[in-house]
Amino acid sequence: MAKSSHPTRDRLIETMAVLLVGSDPDLFSSVLVFFASGVSKGSLYHHFEDFEDLLEAALISRFGVNVDATIDALAQILATVNSREELLEALRELNIYNQDQARSSFRLERARAASLTYSSPRFHEALGAEQKRLTDAFTDLFIEAQNKGWMSENVDARAAAVFVQAYTVGRVVDDIAPEKVDPKAWIDLVMHVVDKAILN
Repeated sequence: MAKSSHPTRDRLIETMAVLLVGSDPDLFSSVLVFFASGVSKGSLYHHFEDFEDLLEAALISRFGVNVDATIDALAQILATVNSREELLEALRELNIYNQDQARSSFRLERARAASLTYSSPRFHEALGAEQKRLTDAFTDLFIEAQNKGWMSENVDARAAAVFVQAYTVGRVVDDIAPEKVDPKAWIDLVMHVVDKAILN
């Protein structure tokens, strides 16, 4: 169940979210969060069950911002494309953005967040709700493409929605490798699969 917003709670989440940028949460403590936010220890435990609850809320917040941005991009695609070719080009541009090396820290954070769901049912439920929003948005895009005859009806729209997210998160394999795959070669392969296996 979602907790109501409160200025102090929001400040703690925002502070933790900022601290998470490029950092390992295992390397900082509640003391650092109190210092950075100016919030007292008592306030933390008034708004959160424990420090892990705050960490999870910050991870959800960061993921939610990216979910919202992607949903907005998908809505823009739905509102502007008028052909299969334009849909392919719009998806190429979205992939170029999402697969960029500058987004590697987000992909790694997302993979790490997913791994944390195994030890926290509370976090599993909260992250799952955000993940569902994103999958639903991709599914809607593909259903609309099917309705317009731009995508094969033999492809399950939800399976396609999960697939396109999976290859993005799966890019962490290359993100951590010392020798990176050529970005253009990666996008060309992704779009070949999207074109031939999903939209065809």
